[in-house]
Amino acid sequence: MTAFTTRSRGQSLIGLIAWLGLAFCAAAVGAVASVDAGTFYSQLQRPAWAPPGWLFGPVWTVLYAMMGVSAWLVWCTQAGASMRRALVLFSAQLAVNALWSWLFFAWHQGALAFLNILVLWVLLVATLIGFWRLRSLAAWLLVPYLLWVGFAGLLNFAIWQANPALL
Repeated sequence: MTAFTTRSRGQSLIGLIAWLGLAFCAAAVGAVASVDAGTFYSQLQRPAWAPPGWLFGPVWTVLYAMMGVSAWLVWCTQAGASMRRALVLFSAQLAVNALWSWLFFAWHQGALAFLNILVLWVLLVATLIGFWRLRSLAAWLLVPYLLWVGFAGLLNFAIWQANPALL
C-alpha cells in the first residue's frame, strides 16, 4: 500500500469536495433521465424480490457518497501513474453508470441497459482492483456498490424479460 497523503489539509478538503462533486454530478446526470422513473417503474412487471421504488434514491445516495470518498482516498495517495489509471477507470465507470438511467428510464432500452450494467460491472471490478493496489480502504468502500450493481443487473434482466413490450 502506498503511503497516504502529503497534501495539505486545505488541498485534501478541496479534493474531497471535488471527488464527491464528481460522483454526485454523475448521479445528477442519471437523475435527469429518471425524472419519471417512479411512474415507469410502477408500470413494469417486476419479480417478487424487486425492491420498492422509494428505496433506490437513499441507496444510491449512500453509494455515491462512498464512491466519492473512495476516489478521494486514492487521489490522496499521490501514487503517480497507477493512481491516474485507477482514477481514469473510476471516471469511466461513473460515465457508464450515468448512461444506464438514460437507457432504461428515458429510452426504455432494457437489453442495452442490461449490456450497460455488464460493462459497468467489469469496469467496477477493474476500478476496485486498481484502488486495492493503492489503498485497501478505498477498494472496500466500493464493495457495496459492486454488490448493488450485481443485484441491479439481475433486476434489470428480470424486468427486461418480463416486459418485452415496454423494454
